[in-house]
Amino acid sequence: MQTNNMERLIGIIGPTAVGKTNLGIELAKRLDTEIISGDSMLVYHGFDIGTAKPSLEEQAGIVHHLIDVLEPTEEFNVTKFKELASQQISSINQRGKIPILVGGTGLYVKSLVEDYQFNETPGDEAFRMELEKLASVHGKEYVHAMLQKVDPKSAERLHVNDFRRVIRALEVYHIGGENISQEKKVDTLGFEAKIIGLTMERNKLYERINKRVDLMIEAGLVKEVEGLLNQGVAPDCQAMKGIGYKEILAYLQGEVSLDFAIDTLKKSTRHFAKRQLTWFRKMPYIEWYDVDCVGFENIMENVYKQIAGKYSLR
Repeated sequence: MQTNNMERLIGIIGPTAVGKTNLGIELAKRLDTEIISGDSMLVYHGFDIGTAKPSLEEQAGIVHHLIDVLEPTEEFNVTKFKELASQQISSINQRGKIPILVGGTGLYVKSLVEDYQFNETPGDEAFRMELEKLASVHGKEYVHAMLQKVDPKSAERLHVNDFRRVIRALEVYHIGGENISQEKKVDTLGFEAKIIGLTMERNKLYERINKRVDLMIEAGLVKEVEGLLNQGVAPDCQAMKGIGYKEILAYLQGEVSLDFAIDTLKKSTRHFAKRQLTWFRKMPYIEWYDVDCVGFENIMENVYKQIAGKYSLR
């Protein structure tokens, strides 16, 4: 039974390739519940291999939400994610189950769990185009430095290559003098939540990442990107800018060799994992498990016992 009126939520987070998907599915089986993806790329139809999207077989009959819900041409952002994920959390709780959020997009997970309140400043197309022109002339670093002057907090949070969000942050400030998000101090979470973090020794994680990329190439990542282009997916759409797609796209457009594209993809993914861990360090409520030291089976048992105790499950 629930201990209060807050909706319940289990989170399994951590860097890419650490084993979140496997733990989430096994735990969902044990709890007879459903999974909500916290990944910014799994929402897109047809973006399967490069996102390590779990196949229907891998999903093992567990209902997964926020996977394959958008066309590649559609925009997706943290505000939309929070809205859709919150709806699913409410629906699953109403059916007497405890949803499991599985994901590695740090801002998405943090905004949901801590119940960020986002402003609703409208867009300014002319201003965005002006910023893009500045970037084409002076480089993305120049525009990022502009953000640093007016909103240092957002500039620290946003990588220079996360250019779409850098532009949005400047746009929000330009129109309303606001920061892109209004964060609150984490005194309480937005849910009765148990958040589990998976980690492992960095060199071993990087080895897993490199191997995963090799397997993606073997599984046909190049053909997947070719197929998307042939279907009319624009090279400059948001989804094509994701890790795994922009690197292969550069190869298909004749800009680099395949070996160079693969090496770049591995490097980009390793850097992404590092950024994920930076995000997660800002979340003091995470209970961390080292996959190497504890082992998957022990983690599974420990997590299940804690959840059963927290939520008074039989």
